[in-house]
Amino acid sequence: MTPQVHITVCICTYRRATLLRRLLSTLEEQVTDGAFTFSVVVVDNDAAQSARAVVAEASAAGHREIVYAHEPEKNIARARNRTLASARGEYVAFIDDDEFPSPRWLLQLLETSRAQNAAGVLAPVLAHFDVAPPAWLVRSGITDRPRHPTGTPIGLGDARTGNVLLERRLVAGVAEPFDVRFASGGEDVDFFRRMMEQGGRFVWCDEAVVYESVPPLRTTRGYYLRRALLRGRNSLRQHSGRPRKILTSLVALPVYTLALPFLLLAGQHRFMKLFISWCDHAGRLLAALGIQPIRDRDG
Repeated sequence: MTPQVHITVCICTYRRATLLRRLLSTLEEQVTDGAFTFSVVVVDNDAAQSARAVVAEASAAGHREIVYAHEPEKNIARARNRTLASARGEYVAFIDDDEFPSPRWLLQLLETSRAQNAAGVLAPVLAHFDVAPPAWLVRSGITDRPRHPTGTPIGLGDARTGNVLLERRLVAGVAEPFDVRFASGGEDVDFFRRMMEQGGRFVWCDEAVVYESVPPLRTTRGYYLRRALLRGRNSLRQHSGRPRKILTSLVALPVYTLALPFLLLAGQHRFMKLFISWCDHAGRLLAALGIQPIRDRDG
């Protein structure tokens, strides 16, 4: 049977050669059932072009078309825009360079998109620990993300680019689908907000699982606290609801501050979960004052 559609898998990468190599290898194992063909676009967001050799190696070893592009300015939104500029499929699928998919990932996303007549399909990202994680991290549930029955309509709270299939017509003719002002995160939320405002309908596919590598660096308290401060800062770059967000943080921060000592007695997992939320609100209020304690996400 002649495949009906083509999917471009979009990957942005920054100095993660080992993880990128694993991702490109597992993509070769995708089951298509003759329903589609797919190619891969890798945009290297490292000025030193650290991914070029990995892509060349994968291209030589596999049978899949892999397009390499370079975005020298470290800016995740620019990198995502460059992947879309190089895409040629009727659909585009985003997956992060530190993730790897289940064998029927693309097929299940495509089947759900067709069955639901949706502009986009989002799906689960499950943690895959490289080493045994600390007990507090497991018990806190910080790495767990919400899951929904297949076909569930998805709102902005669950929108992200770590595992999503989009109809490319959504961005046809748009020079910069991702706002380059979101250089270090938050560009995906802004993108989905605009797509939803334009009538885009997004649904969930619970079977199309991808796994996210969690290295030892990402099992530390400091990593999650820094990420929360950055996330809080980036949340104010979303122009809609800015006064409400600031007011919410002004109320939440003193309440959380009073609660933290009591939760410390209740266990590290409860304390850290609230402390991370505290940093989200603190990062937002600091950003409102023009203060940036964290400028970029590490790890």
